[in-house]
Formats: sequence, C-alpha cells, structure tokens
Amino acid sequence: MNGQAPQRPAATTGGLVKERFPITKHSPGERPPPEDESRVRAMRLVTRERLTSSGLTCVADDATLIVSELITNAIVHSGGRQIRLTLDVSDGVLSIRVHDGVPGPRPTAQLPEDDDEHGRGLVLVQEIARSRQGAWGVSDSGATTWCELSLVAC
Repeated sequence: MNGQAPQRPAATTGGLVKERFPITKHSPGERPPPEDESRVRAMRLVTRERLTSSGLTCVADDATLIVSELITNAIVHSGGRQIRLTLDVSDGVLSIRVHDGVPGPRPTAQLPEDDDEHGRGLVLVQEIARSRQGAWGVSDSGATTWCELSLVAC
C-alpha cells in the first residue's frame, strides 16, 4: 500500500460545501490548539448535514470520515494558516478537496506498524475510495489533497 497518490486536476464546478477557516500557526507535526482541533468536528458536521440534505445519505459516513482525515492532516502537518474544504457533485461523482495553501512533500498512504498510534488516515481514505470506485491524490504542489467517490451505488 505504500506509494505516491495519483495526480488529478482541481474541480471547477459548483459545490455542496465551500468552507474556509483559519488555523493557528504552528510547526508541522506539533499538536494544534483545541480551537483548531474543534474545526475537524465542525467540518464533519457540515459534511454530513449537506450530504444528507442533498439526498446523499448513502455516502455520508464515508465522506465524513474522509473529510475528518484530510482536515486533520492539513491542520497537523501543513504548518499553514488557513484550510479550505470543498465538496462538489458532478457526473455521478462526489469530489472532496482539502486545500491548506502550503506546497510541500506529498503525503502517501503507508501501512503503519501494529503498535503505531497514528498514520492510518490516508490508508483509510485510499481504501474507502477504492471500495467506492473512486480515487484519491494530491495536487502537484502538495497543497491540496482530494478524493473522489462514485455515487453509482447510491
């Protein structure tokens, strides 16, 4: 499961969710303050509510988990000052994008050791995308992580 995520261009269609929020400046890997951690919960709630109210309950659990993992990664690892979450639906595909504005090394899905406390998030994203006939990846600059889920089964 190790390996670099494939490349995908950014979506340009209208969306279900377009949220932008500030985060506290901190070093990548440093534990963020509680107010930043609370943003993850808020974005999970927004995601679930918008998908459910749009009749996409069938994908709400998976999308909410993906949003949680990608927002957490952006807050903890980017060292950025602002996060943007976008959810779009187009041609039977739900697109999730988390942009942290900080170019850098691309994250990869790596299987952690059994006793590791962290490091399973992108593996989960990868497996959910695969099970939903979708894909995930990172923009060329490393500032945006995306995931696409097919809505065919909904």
